[in-house]
Amino acid sequence: MTTGVVVVVRGATLPAAALKVLRDSTAVYAATDVDPEVFGVPAVTSASSLKDIVLLATSRDEPAASLLIATGARVIDTPVPPLVEAADVMDRLRSPGGCPWDAVQTHESLRQYLVEETYELLDAIEDGDREALREELGDVLLQVLFHARVAAEDADDPFGIDDVAAALVEKLVGRHPNVFADADKVHSAEHQELKWEELKQREKQRKSIVDGVALGQPAVALAGKLGQRSGRAGIPLDLFPAGANAAAQLFRIAATARRAGVDAEGELRTLAKEFALEIRAAEQAARDAGLEPTTLEADGWRKFWPSRD
Repeated sequence: MTTGVVVVVRGATLPAAALKVLRDSTAVYAATDVDPEVFGVPAVTSASSLKDIVLLATSRDEPAASLLIATGARVIDTPVPPLVEAADVMDRLRSPGGCPWDAVQTHESLRQYLVEETYELLDAIEDGDREALREELGDVLLQVLFHARVAAEDADDPFGIDDVAAALVEKLVGRHPNVFADADKVHSAEHQELKWEELKQREKQRKSIVDGVALGQPAVALAGKLGQRSGRAGIPLDLFPAGANAAAQLFRIAATARRAGVDAEGELRTLAKEFALEIRAAEQAARDAGLEPTTLEADGWRKFWPSRD
């Protein structure tokens, strides 16, 4: 028989550390904040019964739990999953008595941070920096939690992080019938991508192949996406924007590259970052030679430019 134990539960989840205690006890009760039917135990009825029992409660502050703890009962907590804890922290920051800055943010005011954090995550991926990757993924997750918390306060159409997660689960399961249902198996990534697009079109009942394309994405990425979508629809290359101007030429390059399976946005970004490093190297070489980089002209830049061998 276990003497005086309070097991703090979360929903219908029991802590693993409490399982042996529960198996060995014949006096397990549910506190007033726990539905007895969830765990199949009786509800605690009076203070006089708070002796030598195991009490299931959702909080140490529940009256029966608090009284039992005051008599020296052992407490076994259910660890809070980090994702749940992150959402709880966001709730506290946004709630009265939390952070004044967080409290006044809106979806619109947060847009810039979502873009910035996404690009910082891209940098971490491209640099192969694992520590930065973990940190930047957390910063992007913060944006999701923040927007969901703001959305929960909408008077007309509120939804929270649980609704966001539920919708994601529904989407993932629905678009993978080959995994979660009895649909034909998919044996390649290319086939899976095609089936995903087909299911998405059917699910959203889109009237155009360009519906759902994010028009706010960087121009090269946008041109590439339109090239990919138009390719799937059989639109020929000769219908791409014509002309010798820079915009038309860039569009054709990005769109045809994406049709060929090349991520023009990513490739261009990589090349641009390499060019930025070459500039830094040339500037440092000039300084090492006693020259100020801002005074360099064309021949000077050529002299200090790093070798591309």
